Amino acid sequence: MKKTHWVFTLSAAALALAGAYALYRFNTHMPVVAVYDLPAASSAAQTASSATSQSATQATPKTALPQNVAEGEEATRRHVAQGIKAGDIDPDNGGKVLYYQDPMVPGNRFDKPGKSPFMDMMLVPVYSGADSDSGSVTVSSRIQQNLGVRTAEVSQGSLSPHISAVGNIALNERDQVVMQARASGFIERLHVRSTMEKVRKGQALVDVYVPEWVAAQEEFLSLKRFQGADASSLVDAAKQRMRQVGMSEAQIQEVVQAGAVQPRTTLRAPMDGVVLENLAREGMAFSAGATLFRINSLSSVWAEAELPESQVAFVRVGAQVQAKSSSEAKPFKGQVIAVLPEVNPATRTVKVRMALRNAGEHLLPGMFVQMQFTDPQSRHVLLIPSEALIQTGKRTVVLVAEAGGKFRPVEVDIGIENAGLTEIKSGLRLREQVVVSSQFLIDSEASLKGVEARLNGQEGVRP
Repeated sequence: MKKTHWVFTLSAAALALAGAYALYRFNTHMPVVAVYDLPAASSAAQTASSATSQSATQATPKTALPQNVAEGEEATRRHVAQGIKAGDIDPDNGGKVLYYQDPMVPGNRFDKPGKSPFMDMMLVPVYSGADSDSGSVTVSSRIQQNLGVRTAEVSQGSLSPHISAVGNIALNERDQVVMQARASGFIERLHVRSTMEKVRKGQALVDVYVPEWVAAQEEFLSLKRFQGADASSLVDAAKQRMRQVGMSEAQIQEVVQAGAVQPRTTLRAPMDGVVLENLAREGMAFSAGATLFRINSLSSVWAEAELPESQVAFVRVGAQVQAKSSSEAKPFKGQVIAVLPEVNPATRTVKVRMALRNAGEHLLPGMFVQMQFTDPQSRHVLLIPSEALIQTGKRTVVLVAEAGGKFRPVEVDIGIENAGLTEIKSGLRLREQVVVSSQFLIDSEASLKGVEARLNGQEGVRP
């Protein structure tokens, strides 16, 4: 009894499966009937020719070109079934098939439809007149509004590089004097006794006794007291001898006004500055040519900064510089005076030297300042907002907005960048519109359609 029950159950299941399979086969072989909605007549006066024209148009509908990858794959399957290949006209949309490509590997082209050798998907047809053939991609105005696409015009203006660096303050070696003895003598009194002391112009440094100067003064005063026809010429000759032994004009005038020998002569500072070297000592003797003092002015100082090799090309002698110190709110102004012809092998930097005006002598040797370089020789160039650039690492691309919602990727050669603007050396023309927002989404669509692949020169067609 149980065996008969199981046989009956299995037979019923087999019949159910057979019926379901028969129904599936019937549905798959049913013809597909297209249903078209006929527009209602606007009036009873429509002619028979209009009805006939509408019927003919609706009987052979034309579809649009594929707008995405899914529609492209469906078109490829239809081409396989209909035997369509590259160069043929697609009867469904009337477009000429140029080639087939994998949207994920757009650099490779195929002349026959089929499955992609790279991905688990069908190839996609590319039609004549489509965006991917013209090197651009189309985005509807509605999608542009949703994405927030903004554009900016390529303008022309002047742009100078702004380079920042940290500078180290040093003494201006071009503003330095050395005081040497012009005759042998003795130091009787020392007024400045140490180095790094600040001195003012005309300040007494040392009192010296020079026997040769005393002899020249006595000769001059004796001839001056002599009354005769040739006295004036002899007095002038004696005054000239005092110059030759090393006396300055101020010292000579002091002798003339006093009318007496000045055995001790005071040497004074020739300018404001700081004493860098002091070799004078009280009681010591010195010979002609001996260095007594070395004084450096602080009215201007040097600032030396090390710049990378890539930035040195933008720094020129004469470029304006502004320096800020942590101790002073007001910036110090100056200019580049030298780019030293030496590269530091450890840091790969080049030393740049600037001269800064040091009013008030607030900048001292050893201090650090923050420096900003500006090039006075700025030129007129093409400028675009820096946010419009798409930098891939190998090249720089911008998206140019064209009429009809089309966007075309263009490779550009860029120059300096400053204040949110970038110089364009080549690739764009004045007044062209470039995309400054959402360009990465449009760039991704261009990559899928193979537009950027053709920019790289991958134009070969595979069989």
